[in-house]
Amino acid sequence: MIEKGQALPSATLSELSEQGMLTHNTDELFANKRVVLFAVPGAFTPTCSEAHLPGYVVLADEIKAAGVDIIACVSVNDAFVMNAWGEAQNASEILMLGDGDASFTKALGLEMDTAGFGGVRSKRYAMVVDNGVVTELNIEEPKQFEVSKAEAILAALR
Repeated sequence: MIEKGQALPSATLSELSEQGMLTHNTDELFANKRVVLFAVPGAFTPTCSEAHLPGYVVLADEIKAAGVDIIACVSVNDAFVMNAWGEAQNASEILMLGDGDASFTKALGLEMDTAGFGGVRSKRYAMVVDNGVVTELNIEEPKQFEVSKAEAILAALR
């Protein structure tokens, strides 16, 4: 499992943008930037839609004012679903990234098996990444939502 002080694994994430489908290599996406990356088990799911993503939408300006270049949300969903979810949540300040095959999530060691509702999904977490290196890592315990909230990450940035 990824830990503080480690570099993010090299992987590919997808984004459906106004320019069409974009493929982001994590080495390039996180290079020379300070990024808040948070992950959810699934787009359009209850806690993710009612609290997790909305918290980052509301606090996006404050998070960016704390020296963050990009706020990104990743889920084991395809880019089409992530785009639709971002639009439904007014998440224009959040980079909505699909990890459709869970390869990034698995490389981080943050996958979980949710066979009852979706198969392999991501654990809920939030991290701060400075130039590709994890400097803050908050992983939720199962069925919890405390340490990966936007408020918790904003407090860590201050």
